Amino acid sequence: MPGWTAHDIPDQSGRVAVVTGANSGLGYVTARELARKGARVVLACRNEARGREAVDRIGAEVPVARVEFGRLDLGDLASVRDFAEGFSYDRLDLLVNNAGVMAPPYGTTADGFETQFGVNHLGHFALAGLLAPTLLATPGARIVTVSSMMHALANIDINDLNSERRYRRWIAYARSKTANLLFTHELARRLAATEADVVAAAAHPGYAATNLQTAGPRAEGRRGAERLMEAGNRVLAQPAEAGALPTLYAATAPGARPDSFFGPSFAMWRGAPAPSWRASWTLNDEAGARLWDASEQLTGVTYDALKA
Repeated sequence: MPGWTAHDIPDQSGRVAVVTGANSGLGYVTARELARKGARVVLACRNEARGREAVDRIGAEVPVARVEFGRLDLGDLASVRDFAEGFSYDRLDLLVNNAGVMAPPYGTTADGFETQFGVNHLGHFALAGLLAPTLLATPGARIVTVSSMMHALANIDINDLNSERRYRRWIAYARSKTANLLFTHELARRLAATEADVVAAAAHPGYAATNLQTAGPRAEGRRGAERLMEAGNRVLAQPAEAGALPTLYAATAPGARPDSFFGPSFAMWRGAPAPSWRASWTLNDEAGARLWDASEQLTGVTYDALKA
């Protein structure tokens, strides 16, 4: 693992991957590098124009790439169902739950969920559940969910998952990232009970320079905050090329085990992929099971493939 780079990704020929939020940033790099190694990659994006432009860019950078656009709005469960129903391949080797939103003003998804919890967790929970039959039918499949080192700021509040009592944008973000890790933990536990040849793992990019940090301030017209985030990206952050490496490691490296969590090696901030510290509450079996039950009730997606 020391010094692991994208050059170390094993051959992905014959594999099919779905990467959410693949039109820019970490998702774009993840999709491009998987395609470079031979995978057929579906770029699952909300904005069709940006998604198709990303397909063209990857094609220009990697002429042999086999990539395609798939419309997916994680903030709309009808869109998630449409994407899953339209998935035309008979195998799915890799699902990368990468897309997300960070610290926007309070808002709700099309289904009435608080935006960060709805997009970052519930949308991906529903997507993985709807694609589970294909994933379980693919030997060696992996489900990789991108969390954040900022999960350490807050545990979930099982009695207020949608921040209805009080909304604090950064706490809500941290809770959604904790939910990502609890989802991975509980999914790994349930997969182990089925003896399925599927690995659920998680990763985080450390501090990586993407448009995620500036999207919220820009949408609100908070120019000062936007400039501060831009300065942080220039001075402190590692590039998206490096930030995507923990995700790529979790997705492809032989050493990735169920419920493992990878991030940058240096202080969880930057550097080559390595096993990452995580808050103890993200390994709590009871919390994982309660979040899972609540997520099934909220989304209507019941993971029947894991119950057979």
